[in-house]
Amino acid sequence: MQRIGVFVCHCGSNIAATVDVKAVAEAAKHESGVVFSADYQYMCSESGQDLIKDMIKEHKLTGIVVCSCSPRMHENTFCKAAAAGGLNPYMVEIANIREQCSWIHKDMPSATAKAIVLVRSAIAKVTLNAPLTAGTSPVTKRALVIGGGIAGIQTALDIADAGFEVDIVEKEPTIGGKMAQIDKTFPTLDCAACILTPKMVEAAQNDKIRIFSYSEVSAVKGFVGNFTVTIKRKARYVKEDLCTGCGLCTEKCPQKKVPNEFNLGLDNRRAIYIPFAQAIPKIATIDPDYCTMLKSGKCGVCSKVCSAGAIDYQAKDEFIDVNYGAIVAATGFNPIKVDKYDEFAYAQSPDVVTSLEYERLMNAAGPTGGTLLRPSDRTHPHTIVFVQCVGSRESEDSTKCGKSYCSKICCMYTAKHAMLTREKYPDTDVYVFYIDVRTPGKSFDEFYRRAVEQYGVHYIKGMVGKVTPEGGKLKVQASDLIAGKQLHIDADMVVLAAAIEPDKTARPLATLLTASMDTNDFFTEAHPKLRPVESPTAGVFLSGACQGPKDIPETVAQAGAAASKVIGLLAKDHLVCNPCVANANEMLCSGCSQCEKVCPYGAITYSYKEFRMPDRTTKLRLVASVNAAVCQGCGACTVTCPSGAMDLKGFSNKQIMAEVDAICK
Repeated sequence: MQRIGVFVCHCGSNIAATVDVKAVAEAAKHESGVVFSADYQYMCSESGQDLIKDMIKEHKLTGIVVCSCSPRMHENTFCKAAAAGGLNPYMVEIANIREQCSWIHKDMPSATAKAIVLVRSAIAKVTLNAPLTAGTSPVTKRALVIGGGIAGIQTALDIADAGFEVDIVEKEPTIGGKMAQIDKTFPTLDCAACILTPKMVEAAQNDKIRIFSYSEVSAVKGFVGNFTVTIKRKARYVKEDLCTGCGLCTEKCPQKKVPNEFNLGLDNRRAIYIPFAQAIPKIATIDPDYCTMLKSGKCGVCSKVCSAGAIDYQAKDEFIDVNYGAIVAATGFNPIKVDKYDEFAYAQSPDVVTSLEYERLMNAAGPTGGTLLRPSDRTHPHTIVFVQCVGSRESEDSTKCGKSYCSKICCMYTAKHAMLTREKYPDTDVYVFYIDVRTPGKSFDEFYRRAVEQYGVHYIKGMVGKVTPEGGKLKVQASDLIAGKQLHIDADMVVLAAAIEPDKTARPLATLLTASMDTNDFFTEAHPKLRPVESPTAGVFLSGACQGPKDIPETVAQAGAAASKVIGLLAKDHLVCNPCVANANEMLCSGCSQCEKVCPYGAITYSYKEFRMPDRTTKLRLVASVNAAVCQGCGACTVTCPSGAMDLKGFSNKQIMAEVDAICK
């Protein structure tokens, strides 16, 4: 006989302001099997949990229903309270009467009626619940960091410092990411390379860190603590163990006119190249799209001049499988393409550049050796216009593929660019057109004021309407909203603060990791406040701008937070498994293998088993079996099975239908 206890939480005014909790508790008393029902101000508090424990013992409860907030918040809390009271934790059901009821209703009668229905549904399910026992699975003591920017490097270093082995997979030939392309960092104006390069060297020299550069993740299997990842190591056509990084091959290669992606196409490189002087690993890479030898079999100069014999034109992509206990996504960001913004003439004039291109023009290691020159004629610009929020904070119905969110870093790096330009070239007039100046970080507002007050940068609240190349100049038409007038400026250069977006690899990677993403393709955290560096997928963590726009200090801080979560996971020898796993009824299984095809964890296999028939003969049948240690209880197999043979413990078809019947009662 079932003895159910119902506990209704006020949650302060979160629930009680819209739901008559006393009426809900009273209604629950009349449901079949309920022997106790009460309301309490804060059920998740220590006294609220004590009430649950005491009532379990006093009324000999066989199951409880807690009517409160989302189970994502406190289900674990109430399960532990039930276990402390002597009840199996899987005999607990949560009726979400906050997010699914009180927060979405305005009037109390309708909210209360819905809350009663949700409680009735939970009671119907817990009546059919069965005690479950969780098993354990071992933890692989190695972590994977996907992305070799500052976020990935810092995450890997922190994990390695705790004594765990970690691999970095970076799609480019070198680690470093976007920070390697930056000249100075705000608000301190220290050299980006000077603070990044030591981190890169430290990662390369750390015995616990292995770097897979020029590589990609092509497949992910398994679950938290036991991931199997297939890494594609793209062919460099240079043997990594032999290349000394001397650079002689990059000097002698006759193919000189390859756009240099590290300098964003502002100059050219050779077909065999090392991205930049401090690259790690400092190994040459042959670009197969431009190498004459690989395309036509004619040339071979790099092979002839390489004294180490490192050139290998026959190299192929390699695939390796590695086991990991935890995975960190640190895929970073890219500026959006601004070609569609015809009003700014980006596609019409080389003197209209993005902010990242301007970084390279200002960088001593850039295409102009650090001297600011107009790309069109290599002359010094005397009037520069900076345009803020290009592609950021656009309306949802925009047709230009812009972003509705603020990119967060643009105001500060534009102030940095303006300040550095005025400092190095005092004869240059600098105008910044902005919607709002956002400076929320430490010392950010002081930094912005320095640009205005100390360096004389002209900040104008208004938007640039049109940029027209004409007679070697860029005719800029803009509005000054404060002065209430139209401006016409003859500029030598226009710099566009382009919005940032997640790297293009983020979406396919999220599919491989079964991780969640928002509508802007940023990875979604498990909880925005309480679990900001964890993905909803157990064992997958988030680091840096893959989760949202961030500056360098924020990125490094989140990298450390992600690393601490990984360390906490890898420090365990075993993890408690979820007992709510799939279970195959062999008598109903038709052997169609549909469940095996949809299982993302590879937990289902098929084998022949002998069955006794009604006429006492035996027959071999192909039936499904589930590896409970691998199954993660996602339920994909249960909805796919055409014969209804596959069921999920804790969420069986019978339990789900009982909930539906209770709602329709």
